[in-house]
Amino acid sequence: MPRLTGPDFIGIQAHDLQAAKAFYHDKLGLPVLQETPEAVVFDSKPIPFAVRKPLIDLDAAQGKLGWGIALWFACDDADALHETLTASGTAIAFPPKDGPFGRYFAFHDPFGYTITAHTA
Repeated sequence: MPRLTGPDFIGIQAHDLQAAKAFYHDKLGLPVLQETPEAVVFDSKPIPFAVRKPLIDLDAAQGKLGWGIALWFACDDADALHETLTASGTAIAFPPKDGPFGRYFAFHDPFGYTITAHTA
């Protein structure tokens, strides 16, 4: 019987691909795998992550981006990343704390998505 085997690709939508690239590559360190006029794909492990031009009216979804979805990214040091993002003015949803997958915290990207980072 055909079945799902697990997540294979994650993408979010944003109006400004260059701002997305600057945030996810320059500020968070994700290497760019491929860039087209439609999307920026990052070489994240184990699952590729991308930001693409909107397929929906994002203005109508303002304030509701990502509701019901949890995006967790592994990092090498959640506390250090939190300090770096806080110092650069990134909005923090909640500070680092201990959880089922180690130290973690959440921040808001420039587009309104909440991203959780945990020490892997």
